[in-house]
Amino acid sequence: MFENKTILVTGGTGSFGHKFIPMTLEKYKPKKIIVFSRDEMKQWEMAKLFPNDERLRFFIGDVRDKERLYRALDGVDYVVHAAATKIVPTAEYNPFECVKTNINGAMNVIDACIDKGIKGVVALSTDKASSPVNLYGATKLASDKLFVAGNSYAGSHDTKFSVVRYGNVMGSRGSVIPFFMSIRDQGVLPITDDRMTRFMISLEEGVELVWHAFEDMVGGEIYVKKIPSMKVTDVARVVAPEAKQEVVGIRPGEKLHEQMIGFEDAPYTYEYAEHYKILPAIHDWDKDANRIKDGERVPDGFIYSSDNNTEWMSDEELKGWLSRNFEQIGKI
Repeated sequence: MFENKTILVTGGTGSFGHKFIPMTLEKYKPKKIIVFSRDEMKQWEMAKLFPNDERLRFFIGDVRDKERLYRALDGVDYVVHAAATKIVPTAEYNPFECVKTNINGAMNVIDACIDKGIKGVVALSTDKASSPVNLYGATKLASDKLFVAGNSYAGSHDTKFSVVRYGNVMGSRGSVIPFFMSIRDQGVLPITDDRMTRFMISLEEGVELVWHAFEDMVGGEIYVKKIPSMKVTDVARVVAPEAKQEVVGIRPGEKLHEQMIGFEDAPYTYEYAEHYKILPAIHDWDKDANRIKDGERVPDGFIYSSDNNTEWMSDEELKGWLSRNFEQIGKI
């Protein structure tokens, strides 16, 4: 699919980009991958991981700057939109900045990709976009809607847009596992609520979901990976079995449980072996056989959340993952 093609990744120096780029270079042998991001220091650090690899290019820019996007998209075939302002409390206290990146930036990406004739665009979303209760989730819901509608907005152009949605990425910067590991020697781990649950997905699984979206999409689909859940108290116990757990209360804008598909989406959602697919409600696209393929409609009232999940990660599975990935936890 990507062989001898050029791919641009917005926000490419983040956790997703650090995994997507080496995996894609190895599997698909693309002509070029362009890392588009605004932090030159992160680009410099990332470039050192790929010495003398002429397939990798770095392009300083911000998705808020449409003219810069137009320049970066010259000769590009596919785009992965990973750029976002995503820390929940930061978004609550800096709402205008979050809107500028997550909504205005999404509009810029859509416009630029249509005008530059990009073949396919996959935008990364989050569980927080489903029934959002915080500003970050609300901006990502708006972003999701924009990318879905982009398929009709494109008019006679051939650019296709789809979205992938997943929850807590295990071991990524700022997530709960590296946070617990960084303070476990203090003997006390803060727990926001002892009922709290989270989905658990590896970066590799996130990359594979994006690959699948590019291969499968007709346009407008939201792909949701089937992944296990875990109680935060169990994560804490595995990471630091000797530490005491202290309940400190939920942070501003934080959810008790993660949700990736709400009951309002159930009439448009189809189930597959390893994922769900929410089809667009507009233009009767949810009834399109080309988009449905071999999927089965989920029951009315279906909700996919981390507390009602049928698949749970065991202590042993998490211990195994920690052992295999210890050196990379919290570094990307």
